[in-house]
Amino acid sequence: MSSMKRFFDVVCSLGALVVLGAPMFIIALVVKLTSRGPALYWSDRVGRNNIIFKMPKFRTMRTDAPAVATHLLAEPGRFITPVGKFLRRYSLDELPQLFSILKGDMSLVGPRPALFNQDDLIKLRTERGVHAITTGLTGWAQVNGRDDLPIPVKVDFDEYYLKNRSFLLDIRIILLTLCHALAGKGVRH
Repeated sequence: MSSMKRFFDVVCSLGALVVLGAPMFIIALVVKLTSRGPALYWSDRVGRNNIIFKMPKFRTMRTDAPAVATHLLAEPGRFITPVGKFLRRYSLDELPQLFSILKGDMSLVGPRPALFNQDDLIKLRTERGVHAITTGLTGWAQVNGRDDLPIPVKVDFDEYYLKNRSFLLDIRIILLTLCHALAGKGVRH
């Protein structure tokens, strides 16, 4: 399944970049014009086999925001840019990760890449063998609760994906992701 999954990832991400290229340019311009700093934020993330890679996102936080998961901030709202909340709600900030998929750092579907400093998540994923699969733009945990899931539950969903991976499950996750993104479902900040 690995080479078929990779082929699917490349074809879909190339197609998405062709279709979404102009909207992505507009988003980058809006981010740049509405807040100080670059349009893209490069986040240190943990990928397959716990290897750190740089993951791009449209910047939704001010440049002085701490590099921690948003839910760990005392007042996350004070760091979010004027368009950041909108971009996060509809997952538009994630679109630059299509380039990470092309590069091979990520897949369309897999566990979401942990921040480099999310030691509890990284440790639990490693204990359960989840670290051995390529991280994804979306995943089983994403469509089953996203920001609302405590880490042990998130890893339970990641482990389910590890043990039940298939092309059909990936298609199901992609379709559920599109429905959730259009509804702005599962985003707290």
